Amino acid sequence: MSQSPFSQRASGLLLHLSSLESKFSIGDLGPGARQFVDFLEKAGQRWWQMLPIHPAGGGDSPYDSPSAFAGNELFISPEELVDDGLLSAEDIAGQEDVLRQSLRRETSFSEARAQKNPLLRMAFAHFRQKKLLQSAYEKYLEENQSWVWDWALFRALKRSAPAESWTSWEPTLRDRQQEALDTAHRTHQDEVHYAVFLQFIFDRQWSALRKYAQDRGVQLLGDLPMFVSFESVDVWANREMFFLDEQGHRTVQAGVPPDYFSEEGQLWGNPLYRWDLMQKDGFSWWVDRLRRELKRFDGLRLDHFIAFSRYWEVPCPAETAKEGRFISTPGYELLERAGQELGGLPIVAEDLGLLTEEVERLRDHFSLPGMKVLQFAFSPGAETYLPHHYPTNSFAYTGTHDNNTTRGWAEELFSKQEESKESTQEQENNELDRLKAYANIQSPDSAAGALIRYAFASQANVVIVPVQDILNEDASQRMNIPGIATGNWRYRVQGTRLSSQLAEELHTLSAVTERR
Repeated sequence: MSQSPFSQRASGLLLHLSSLESKFSIGDLGPGARQFVDFLEKAGQRWWQMLPIHPAGGGDSPYDSPSAFAGNELFISPEELVDDGLLSAEDIAGQEDVLRQSLRRETSFSEARAQKNPLLRMAFAHFRQKKLLQSAYEKYLEENQSWVWDWALFRALKRSAPAESWTSWEPTLRDRQQEALDTAHRTHQDEVHYAVFLQFIFDRQWSALRKYAQDRGVQLLGDLPMFVSFESVDVWANREMFFLDEQGHRTVQAGVPPDYFSEEGQLWGNPLYRWDLMQKDGFSWWVDRLRRELKRFDGLRLDHFIAFSRYWEVPCPAETAKEGRFISTPGYELLERAGQELGGLPIVAEDLGLLTEEVERLRDHFSLPGMKVLQFAFSPGAETYLPHHYPTNSFAYTGTHDNNTTRGWAEELFSKQEESKESTQEQENNELDRLKAYANIQSPDSAAGALIRYAFASQANVVIVPVQDILNEDASQRMNIPGIATGNWRYRVQGTRLSSQLAEELHTLSAVTERR
């Protein structure tokens, strides 16, 4: 197997594509992405970590995608389409009234759709009329036919009846009888080919960005969710791989058991894999999924890695997750097979949460780095998250996309201390006392800078810092609040804040801590 790309000391930043600056209401693969790569190079950062780049699902979540293979078409850059001759500068200028909305600070998926859909439709029309990029298009179809036509048909069917679940389609179509599929392809021919075109363009622009990053010594780190959405092409096209009844409905669902945070546990709703059948065919779907992502990224973060050891199965219907049970997963067999097929496992294990000895053994058997989050380090009993305990083969974070910003987190701790001065034994105050003693933090404003320095000075091979923390932003700029269905995934960075001075400061910190 090839050497792990995580074996050398390095550092990087966490920023999703949607958070980049652009002319539109969402970041994309255009000029803003290249400018961020330039900033990373100047700052001496080797890694750019993103969230999943697939089509967004409910609440615009990148972790609830209708496809585990397709790219999010909203990340397509209209400026790059001009370079390919598929749009003109005048076409983009014609959207100026709509584009004025993008001057707002936050990302807006709905506004981005209104802005980009007319331009993408125009580009598709020009693609057909002018017969542009035909050889590249044909090569793309040959390399991606195993999934792209299913995705295109699923997308077309969903667009024709967006409120319907695929389980409510005509039984012959729901059950994917060939005659029904052929009829649907003919009925929705234009939409199907449009969807394939969008994936071709996404792949083309992605490849260009990755080469741009590689030429500047910047590597891309992706994020792979453990489970897939029930309302996805992956479930519809591969029903035998999931626990479903004859009508396609879930018989069991994913969740987590009752714990300190929830007396009734959590119901996630994701369908669960038939690992017994997956194992019989050599985990081909998983291997294909990993192979596809590793064509896009230099490394992957496996979200909810704990479920590669065991997962919480809850029967359907169930009112709470209390009724669930733990089921073992053939994680050893899956990762062994994937490593053999792919020539290595450039994977980071998101091993946060209920970390059992079994999970640790699985992670360590394949020499996968785990994650250490500094915001977790100051609660009683969480000493392993203190940076002087970090093993070399690990990733250190100040926080993740699910955490508050470090400044916002510190502001909460200080605020709680002010509210309950008379009760100094409360856990929040104990946590703040530990933070003050360990990092010499006397005000929330200094927390992010201090934790960044501790992470960089640790023995962890790789350090990843959310952009919000290098900018010392408060809680209003966090990316996600778990358990909240709306209002997430809106963070957007102002390019002017990623200054030359900030790049120089990060470069100096990377150099003095030998991370480059």
